[in-house]
Amino acid sequence: MTDRTEWTGKVGNVWADEWQRTDRSFGQLTDRLLEIAQNEEFTRAVDIGCGAGEVTLRLAQANESAEIVGLDISEDLVSIARERTSSQPNVRIELGDAAHWRAADRERPDCIVSRHGVMFFDDPVAAFAHVLSEVAPGARMTFSCFRDRADNVWVKELAGALPPTSEPPADPEAPGPFAFGKRERVVRILGDAGWSDIDFDAIDYSMIAGRGSDAVDDALSYFLRIGPAARAVASLEGAERRAAIASLRTMLERFCKDEAVALPAACWIVTARAPA
Repeated sequence: MTDRTEWTGKVGNVWADEWQRTDRSFGQLTDRLLEIAQNEEFTRAVDIGCGAGEVTLRLAQANESAEIVGLDISEDLVSIARERTSSQPNVRIELGDAAHWRAADRERPDCIVSRHGVMFFDDPVAAFAHVLSEVAPGARMTFSCFRDRADNVWVKELAGALPPTSEPPADPEAPGPFAFGKRERVVRILGDAGWSDIDFDAIDYSMIAGRGSDAVDDALSYFLRIGPAARAVASLEGAERRAAIASLRTMLERFCKDEAVALPAACWIVTARAPA
């Protein structure tokens, strides 16, 4: 399971290399996240865990009078985000951890947004409490996160295509992609951190893993670079590795239609508000 420390090393480097396909995989979710995040006016926004900068860039383009800060702990991803947003005068990309980030004088944001960037905090209550201390009164926060593993077909399908692991089950509340899968846990964390008006939208969307005439090959190469399948296959050798890749390909073929490999995914889009 990816934890936050890995984003500053090899994992961050791989995600930086794969930003185009990652943006594609989140496409439908990103549209909905931005729609919800922008249904109230704002003057300053911070994108937590901005990654390669897609959400930051789109916020800036749609809100040219607002100031947008993208924040990430990965130097590799920050470098890509700075390159992608270099033509936007209302964007600043910062290398830093939201759990310790400080707003500049007179720059307290009234909008916090994050696409899958908040599930890796070591101490989520303390992290969200710190974010709250840096925002403007009444600021609104909107973030996406995966729902429970059991709700995400893509996780079940990837696991079913690979050899069973002997590793003990991961702690479902440990920092990682599914740490915020349970609604009641997220409510408790945000409430304990001082946020209010907590609400959830359950979003089901198609994760586009491959596209084009070679969509299956595209999806296969993507999953061999990113996520749980990449880690599992990397640990195998010889015939076992070849068999796992063949099984993964067969699974992806089942989800290929109209030159796209689309896997069902399930997320929350969570909104909350700082005290006025």
